Amino acid sequence: MTLFLPLWQRLAVTFIAMLAVSYVAGLICQSVFSVELPNYAAGVIGGLTALPVWEFMKRLRPGKQT
Repeated sequence: MTLFLPLWQRLAVTFIAMLAVSYVAGLICQSVFSVELPNYAAGVIGGLTALPVWEFMKRLRPGKQT
């Protein structure tokens, strides 16, 4: 079984993963250090999360079937 997601769905999943991870990182930083995570740090964490998620989503595309 191959899973094929159109471009807009892959973008949506990647964007949601970015937001979720940066939000969770902010919560962890708040609870551990009692300081608010700076916006640029949350952006970096979200961006670094987007890279492997996007690569994983690209691998879900079906290959040439013979």
